[in-house]
Amino acid sequence: MTKTKMFRTVGRLRFGYDPDQVETFFTHARRAYEGDRVEPLTGADVRRAAFDVVRGGYATSSVDAALDRLERAFAARQRSEFVASHGQQAWMEHVAAQARTLYERLRRPDGERFAPARRGEQAYAAQDVDALCQRLVEYFDKGTPLTSDEIRQTTFGRAHGHGGYAEGPVDAFCERAVEVLLGVE
Repeated sequence: MTKTKMFRTVGRLRFGYDPDQVETFFTHARRAYEGDRVEPLTGADVRRAAFDVVRGGYATSSVDAALDRLERAFAARQRSEFVASHGQQAWMEHVAAQARTLYERLRRPDGERFAPARRGEQAYAAQDVDALCQRLVEYFDKGTPLTSDEIRQTTFGRAHGHGGYAEGPVDAFCERAVEVLLGVE
């Protein structure tokens, strides 16, 4: 009997995600979503999922797209459960509180929103990060459309030394921005 594959694989000479790790994760996620007695998952847990890259593995684009859909499903479920327990107004207040944690940083001047990278550390180009932050300001202040997918798919140029922001704080900020946007999408 042949094992069914969850995703298409890349050629034997190309690299993709480790199929065993991917299948283990998605099996666990399905069980968690269905309410089996397994360790629960959140949308943030799905966003942080990482897999080794191996020859002949699963196509990364297919797996990444499935992870995006799965993250949305868990976020929607979390919102529904919260609203059922506490009401829609409480949910909106919860999301607004999360958004306020972002907004304080957004009010800082360009070039000063995040700590600079230390000497020798890789960094994101400050102007690229500041451009995304400006889009978030326009979203919050003017209602300019912006989606969690746009945040998730944003890439930043590389910078060296003090010309860039340290990656860790920027990544954490973007993760929180995705959570906030998923909360209202």
